[in-house]
Amino acid sequence: MELNKFIEFKKKLIKNISNIIVGKDKEIELIITSFISSGHILLEDIPGVGKTTLVKAFAKSLGLEFKRVQFTPDLLPSDLTGINFYNPKTSEFQFKKGPLFANIVLADEINRATPRTQSALLEAMEEKQITVDGQTIKLPIPFMVLATQNPIESYGTFPLPEAQIDRFLMKISLGYPEREEEFKIIDKFVKGDFEKDIDAVVDFDEIKYVKENYTKVKANQDVLNYILDIIKATRNDSRIELGVSPRGTLALFKSCQAFAALNGRDFIIPEDVKYLAPYILSHRILTKQSSKESFYIINSILENTPVPLENF
Repeated sequence: MELNKFIEFKKKLIKNISNIIVGKDKEIELIITSFISSGHILLEDIPGVGKTTLVKAFAKSLGLEFKRVQFTPDLLPSDLTGINFYNPKTSEFQFKKGPLFANIVLADEINRATPRTQSALLEAMEEKQITVDGQTIKLPIPFMVLATQNPIESYGTFPLPEAQIDRFLMKISLGYPEREEEFKIIDKFVKGDFEKDIDAVVDFDEIKYVKENYTKVKANQDVLNYILDIIKATRNDSRIELGVSPRGTLALFKSCQAFAALNGRDFIIPEDVKYLAPYILSHRILTKQSSKESFYIINSILENTPVPLENF
């Protein structure tokens, strides 16, 4: 495995996206990690912090097809998947592809759609395929969904079911920019930099290499035990009603593999696990009180779980 290819992959993407998005290198790295390990992202954030701009820049930097879908209560599953329509010229039914037939899909305000429409997205995320009129059709590869939801609004929303939330590899938030970063945002606006288009900085062969080779990253027994100790703690914590499932265990391990490779290592260290765990596990637990506490509960578990002391 050529680790320099992973390092260059990350450097090129972060540098290119940072021409449009200011001060979000950490979040960009998390999205790259999720993309490499074939995961999806849930962006829970307030409006106006650059979620759509970030996803667009990410897709363009990869040279992949991007589609945005605004989720509303009247959005139908066929609006996502596509429909079979009768063509009078050919006297045959033809399939018109929906926006899910793209490599990077932004599902904006996902919790505004009805459960029926959400379930159509669920199949696409999990199976990388859609079903129309009993016919199963494969989606393009790579395929990644980045969904947004507004945490401060509840009117007219349909909360995502636990089964669908569990399909997201990570849940992240961009948050407000720092003062210096916001100054740069104003400066870019004045110079017209936001209107500039960005080009792809990686090709398909580079994408294929990192996605096919990140699984070669190893983890010794101490690190594996550390991961399992954290997962077990979520199942035994009195503050948690429903702990992390085996899918969550595998999600954490896969993400650590990709994150280690992006940072030039062919092995996972405990710091990888500790850094990624809150983003991967917090939305997979069901707390007995407010769901807003989940991130802090996972951090509390991490603080109380012994970290392997072996030199890595």
